[in-house]
Amino acid sequence: MLKNIDPLLTPELLKVLAEMGHGDEIALVDANFTAASLGAAHGRVLRLAGAGLVAACDAVLSLLPLDVIEAGPVAYMQHAGMPEGQPSPLQARVIDSVVRVGGVPAGACEAMERFAFYERVRDAWAIVQTSEPQPFGNFLFKKGVIVALQA
Repeated sequence: MLKNIDPLLTPELLKVLAEMGHGDEIALVDANFTAASLGAAHGRVLRLAGAGLVAACDAVLSLLPLDVIEAGPVAYMQHAGMPEGQPSPLQARVIDSVVRVGGVPAGACEAMERFAFYERVRDAWAIVQTSEPQPFGNFLFKKGVIVALQA
């Protein structure tokens, strides 16, 4: 057991987060997402059985610094049933989490067309598949750096 680490963060997921470097991306996706085929090239597909998307994002963002230097540290799949650029209620809850836990403004979250999102996920460091039943519950987070203060 470790203190102050969300129990959704499995040993395998902690290892993946630690291995990521500045600019690497991790995808957190819903249960409907084609994780196995898109992650086949790198083989880093993790499953968080029983975890919803918001809870999984909260857990990951509690440790993962987001890239505040580059534009677009957060991307989400545009919901087919929503006007362009407008998040679904679930996506809005994750964006709230990005602001609250990740410390970046909501405007830093960009909607991406479905097939463009798939292409970007192919290059992600890892894909974390949740048990979220809501379609289009798919996000990408770009890892930033931790700035050490000089004494």
